[in-house]
Amino acid sequence: MATPSNLPPQPDFSLVLGGPLFQLFRRAHLSGDALELSSRRMIIIAGIAWLPLLLLSLISGHAFGDTVAIPFWRDIESHVRFLFALPLLISAEIIVHRRLLPAVLQFVERRIVSEAERPKFQQAIDSTLRLRNSVLIEVALIVLVYTVGIWVWRNQFALGAASWYAVPASGHMELTPAGYWLMAVSTPLWQFILLRWYFRYFLWFWLLFRVSRLNLHLMPIHPDRTGGLGFLGASTRAFGPVLVAQGAVSAGLIASRIFYEGHVLTDFKVQIVGFLGFFIIATLIPLTVFAPRLAQARREGLGDAGRLSSRYGRRFEDKWFRGDASADEELLGSGDIQSLADLGNSMGVVQEMRLFPFGWRDVTRLAMITATPFLPLLLTMFSLEDFATFIIKAIF
Repeated sequence: MATPSNLPPQPDFSLVLGGPLFQLFRRAHLSGDALELSSRRMIIIAGIAWLPLLLLSLISGHAFGDTVAIPFWRDIESHVRFLFALPLLISAEIIVHRRLLPAVLQFVERRIVSEAERPKFQQAIDSTLRLRNSVLIEVALIVLVYTVGIWVWRNQFALGAASWYAVPASGHMELTPAGYWLMAVSTPLWQFILLRWYFRYFLWFWLLFRVSRLNLHLMPIHPDRTGGLGFLGASTRAFGPVLVAQGAVSAGLIASRIFYEGHVLTDFKVQIVGFLGFFIIATLIPLTVFAPRLAQARREGLGDAGRLSSRYGRRFEDKWFRGDASADEELLGSGDIQSLADLGNSMGVVQEMRLFPFGWRDVTRLAMITATPFLPLLLTMFSLEDFATFIIKAIF
C-alpha cells in the first residue's frame, strides 16, 4: 500500500527474504522475490535428502526385509526428519515473513516509535538485514555442520544396532553407501536449514533489542496491559512451524529408541519437559528485552495517574462532599460519578501493567504448539482401540 508523499516510507523488513541461499534459490528458479514456488523447494530439497537414501538402500538390500535390524522403511526418525520436518522448515519461511513484517510495522503505525526516532528505527532494521545477508555467516554454518554437526550425529544420534546406514564390520560399525549419503548430504542439509532458523531467532532478538533501546512512546493505560506492545506476544506464533518441525524430529528420535532399544515413553519424560521448556523460553526471550522500558513506563504511569487522581479527587470532594455543587444539579446520573469510575479503571490498568509483552495465553499457545508432535508417542503406551474404549466408557 502506497504512503502519502509527505510521510516517511514504511519500513521494509523480512527475516527470510535475503542471504546467499535465498539468492541461490532465486537463480535456480526455486523461489521468486516473495518466496513463491515453495512447493517446488520442498519437493526438491526433501528429494535430495531422502530419495537417494531409498535408492541406495534398495541397491544394497537394506530397504526392506530382515537383512539388518532396522531396514530403511522402518526408520521412523529419518522419514519424519526428511519427509515432514525438513519441508515444514522450508514452508515456515512464508509464515514468518507474512506475520513478522506486520508486527514490525506496528511500531510505526501505533506511534510507539515517534517520527524523531524513525531514523534510529530504520538503522536497527538495516543492521539486522546486513546480518541476514551475510555470506560469512552462512559459510560458517556450513563449516559447522560438516565438523561439529557430523561429530554430534555419529556420537549422539546414530543408533548402535545394525541398520540400513551402518552394519557391523571388523568389530565396528561401517557405513553403507546410503549411510555415506546420510552423513555427507542429508544430515548436513537438515542441520544447515535448522541452524539457519536458529540464526533467524537471533536476528529477531537483535532487532527487538535495538528497538528496545529507542525512546519508545509506551502508553501505561493501554488496555493490553503492556503499553501497546501486546501485538508482540501474538507474533511468537509465527515460529510455530519451526517448533513443530523440531519437536517432530525429537519425537521421531524417541520413537526409534522405544521401538529398537527397548525403552518406554516414560523414560524420556525429563527430556520432553526440558525440550518444551527450552524452546518456549527461547521463543519468548526476544520479547523480554522490553522489560526495562515497560517497568519505566509503569512507574511513570503510576505517578501520572496518581497525580491526576489526586487533582480530580479533590475537585470531586469539594463539589459533592463540601457542598459546592449547584442546587439544581442532580447527583443521580451525574457524569462526575462515571468519570470517577473511569479514572479508577484507568488506574487499575496501569497497576496491572506487565513487564513482558506477552501473557499466559501466549505461553499456553506456544506450549500446545510445541507439544503437538509428541502426542503420537502416547500410542506406544496404549492403542487407539484402548483409547476409544476408554472414551466410550467415560461417556456412557
